[in-house]
Amino acid sequence: MAGPATETIAPFDQAPPPHTPAVEPHLLTEAAPPPHAGPRRDFLKMTLAATSVVGLCMAIWPFLDTMDPSHIVVTSTDVTVNLGGIPAGSGVTVVWKGQPILIRHRTPAEITREQNTNILQLRDPATDGSRVKTGHADWVVLFGTGPDGCVVVGNSPSDPRGHYGGWVSPCDGSQYDTVGRIRSGPAKTNLGVPPYDFSSATTITIG
Repeated sequence: MAGPATETIAPFDQAPPPHTPAVEPHLLTEAAPPPHAGPRRDFLKMTLAATSVVGLCMAIWPFLDTMDPSHIVVTSTDVTVNLGGIPAGSGVTVVWKGQPILIRHRTPAEITREQNTNILQLRDPATDGSRVKTGHADWVVLFGTGPDGCVVVGNSPSDPRGHYGGWVSPCDGSQYDTVGRIRSGPAKTNLGVPPYDFSSATTITIG
């Protein structure tokens, strides 16, 4: 007696490959590398350096503009200045130990005005005579940097001199009279007086 019929199924040779989604041709292009940042970085460095130089020049210009080397003799510690040729109402700026020094030749009207100022009305009281040398009231010698750390302007007749005819801080607006006393603005103290002496009627030595 014949047995039950049996269906034979031939096995697959291999499993079908997994389905891979199609990729658009334009997505196969390799991304371009980021542009080299070197030239831009170098440009920024050069721009910052140039800006720093300009800022420095603007900060020191007020006293460089009034410097006259023909009046100056520098030794290791002292600076000798020839006052001849500096007209009344004008001044020069020299550098002593890295600091700007203002030298102003005052007019008779300026001297009289400052001598008649009521010192009780001053923020930092000081007489005119206490800030000049005896017998040389027409010459004023001062540190050019104000309490705010900014070099004041006013040594040149073309500079702004404020309401008191002396110097003005371009940084905080403080105004000083012709003997360097603070008269208005936020500054609390007068411009300083450096050590100096007259070696002749027309020559001073700072230091």
